[in-house]
Amino acid sequence: MNCKVLLVLLGALMSLAVLPRAGQCATFTPLELAQKLQARYEETKTMTADFKQSTSVPMTTRKRLGAGTLVIFKPGRIRWDYQTPERQVLISDSKKVSLYMADSAQMIVQPVSQYINSDVTYAFFVGTGNIVRDFKVLPPERQGDASLKVIKLVPKTAHPQVDYLHVWIDENFMVRRLEIVDHFGSITDLTFLNIRRNAAVSPETFVFVPPLGTEIIEQ
Repeated sequence: MNCKVLLVLLGALMSLAVLPRAGQCATFTPLELAQKLQARYEETKTMTADFKQSTSVPMTTRKRLGAGTLVIFKPGRIRWDYQTPERQVLISDSKKVSLYMADSAQMIVQPVSQYINSDVTYAFFVGTGNIVRDFKVLPPERQGDASLKVIKLVPKTAHPQVDYLHVWIDENFMVRRLEIVDHFGSITDLTFLNIRRNAAVSPETFVFVPPLGTEIIEQ
């Protein structure tokens, strides 16, 4: 899955005034967990993290692996940098979304208003979405463990690329893992590491100048 499709996922980090004790989230229903997740994220103005990704397709054992970094600066700015398997950069500066692909020496540019129609969770990432408003919150079909609880999210408005998501949440209501399932059964699994929230982020992070010779495709 490339950066453009990758952004069809739910990110979330957050900060409540009082952090729960370890294991406390076990007492919450799926809807209550989603509400706590939303509340935590609303207090997050910036976020940086490393991520690892795997994508599997039905009827094949082959997995596509990827890894990189993520930066969010609300409202409206987000950047995904793929370092493996090949260099890709996806940036939103709140007005345009640009996807640079090193292997094809191309950069696709389109207005945010056009891109957001193809992305079920972009609004949440950049600060205008709401989990409970935009998703049906259901009991999970996956298991958690002693420290991570799971909820299932189904878009309330049918989406061409996303059937449902599973979200793994830790005792501090932080997202540690996402599983995104499309209508064909393909699964993208993301794990977030080294999360930092509300640290200083330069606006220049969301300016990307591609190498000379890159073909710019305006959509």
